[in-house]
Amino acid sequence: MTKILINGGKRLHGEVTIGGAKNSTVALIPASILAETPVRFDTVPAILDVKNLQLILRSMNVFSTFENGFLEIDPTHIIEAPLPKNAIKSLRASYYFMGALLGKFGKATVTFPGGDNIGPRPIDQHIKGFKALGASVCEENDTIYITTGPQGLHGAEIFFDKVSVGATMNLIMASVRAKGLTILENVAREPEIIDLATFLNNMGANVRGAGTDTIRISGVPVLRSSAVHTIIPDRIEAGTYITAAAAMGDGVTVKNVIPEHLESFTSKLIEMGVRLRISEDEIYVPATGHLKPVTITTAPFPGFATDLQQPISPLLMKAEGVSTIIDTIYPQRIRHIVELRRMGGDISSLEGGLIQVNESPRLVGADVQAAEIRAGAALIIAGLMADGQTIIDHADHILRGYEQIQQKLTDLGASVAILDVDLPSLTP
Repeated sequence: MTKILINGGKRLHGEVTIGGAKNSTVALIPASILAETPVRFDTVPAILDVKNLQLILRSMNVFSTFENGFLEIDPTHIIEAPLPKNAIKSLRASYYFMGALLGKFGKATVTFPGGDNIGPRPIDQHIKGFKALGASVCEENDTIYITTGPQGLHGAEIFFDKVSVGATMNLIMASVRAKGLTILENVAREPEIIDLATFLNNMGANVRGAGTDTIRISGVPVLRSSAVHTIIPDRIEAGTYITAAAAMGDGVTVKNVIPEHLESFTSKLIEMGVRLRISEDEIYVPATGHLKPVTITTAPFPGFATDLQQPISPLLMKAEGVSTIIDTIYPQRIRHIVELRRMGGDISSLEGGLIQVNESPRLVGADVQAAEIRAGAALIIAGLMADGQTIIDHADHILRGYEQIQQKLTDLGASVAILDVDLPSLTP
């Protein structure tokens, strides 16, 4: 079992550089199979999700190499083959192979994906969209079978009943090579969707409107890559380090960020009393004294990201009063609460999806468990704040989403160690 050990109380100072966005990467890698040429990515995060996606690619005779943030994928000899269930089950983002395979072959067979247990994340909007494009979908024994007739996929007008990042990305991938015009309405507007559209457009796709609530896709017969695609910075990783710096920093510069992607988050920190200095591609977090309580409501982008409600929770414990969080995206995303309480945090889940965070003058190190990626990030920040030693079990969840977290925190002055871990090479 992977564990992270933290000796708390160390003040943070210096610089930390943010890597490529996990939530872009896990969609871009499946999207690469749509190309008729090798594909190259830069600033790819060295996380376990990348390794699992490479294993899935290999099962289809798609070979890849990954070194120093540079990932090359060669889909030119791709074959239709069953995808490895263990890798599919390990991360939810594997469902992007539904859209990618459908766009490539006109059919897809994918085991129902796994990933973090943060409450229901249905794929009904994905299936609705696939059917509108002319596909038939059936589910049997946790496996989804998607097929099309001899005419293949055709353009359609699709209105999402609920804003969904996953469905938006999947339908973009399924539509880019479909015949005719596809119009997606009430879509998600996250930066990662713009990143996917940029990648596809640079290969010859015709995707317009990414970043707005309506996307228009004119299908093209062939996609070819001719340039390296640099993945956008990870706004969730950035928010996590900014939070840690606000909680325990004596001056930390967070580099390689796009501040516009973080405005709903940084505005809350400024409201709390953190005097951030925001420049073109970095954010300086000064030492912070008195903090004020705030109310946070998560919402689709450009609202406050659900992925940051857990990491910010320990910081709210330093505020002088009562803070509240309402997660409208995943109200069951509360598995960090019981662990923070073990450390002395005064935090509770109330009816109606409300999380109440009271001022908690002293956190104490404890043995805790990371139930999923962002819950684990909250425990790391709490461990940095706590007196004594914190041991985080099931820390492999954290390593799925945060690259080189031990090294980055150590370089900032923290005392962090990864125990009992045997990370395989990220090149299968």
